[in-house]
Amino acid sequence: MSAEPAHSLSSQSPLTSARTSAVEVRRSARRRRTVSAYREGDRTIVLIPARMSAAEEKRWVTLMLDKLAAQESRRMLGDEELAARAEQLSGQYLGGRAAPDTVRWVTNQNSRWGSCTPSEGSIRLSHRLQGMPEYVIDYVLLHELAHLLVPGHGPRFWELLDDYPRTERARGYLEGVVAAGRLPHLPTGREE
Repeated sequence: MSAEPAHSLSSQSPLTSARTSAVEVRRSARRRRTVSAYREGDRTIVLIPARMSAAEEKRWVTLMLDKLAAQESRRMLGDEELAARAEQLSGQYLGGRAAPDTVRWVTNQNSRWGSCTPSEGSIRLSHRLQGMPEYVIDYVLLHELAHLLVPGHGPRFWELLDDYPRTERARGYLEGVVAAGRLPHLPTGREE
């Protein structure tokens, strides 16, 4: 008996946060080892030691953005609400035929928006979706629900998503997030 493959909706991009329009890195000579970050309006402030290299800075900024997003995700839609939303979407668009055993947020999907393992009946959505418009989260959730019925991305799979009215808009939104993650970013912190 072979296990069914895991399927995923991939973002094909480096980690980005849809809620953060700017990241400001502040270097401090007094800061020796610790790195911290916080939100200030639509910006994320990352505090690092002055001696840190550019490569270390980049790694820590990515890590801290991920950490902040994970913290924020715990304050947002929880796994129980996500599972209830999956049940509602399955009933509305898939005739209730897709019934996952588990639906949850995960913080280890940095190149996927969501994934599904049909043999386990499990659906996982990336925490990076949190804070995005509801129709985008619904699309990714519905996409993964459809994988419980059709494992691949063939015509039968896409027919299942035909009834969701915002499929193209949601796909466009996600493509925009990926494209924005590839844009060069000018440093916003003071050079020392």
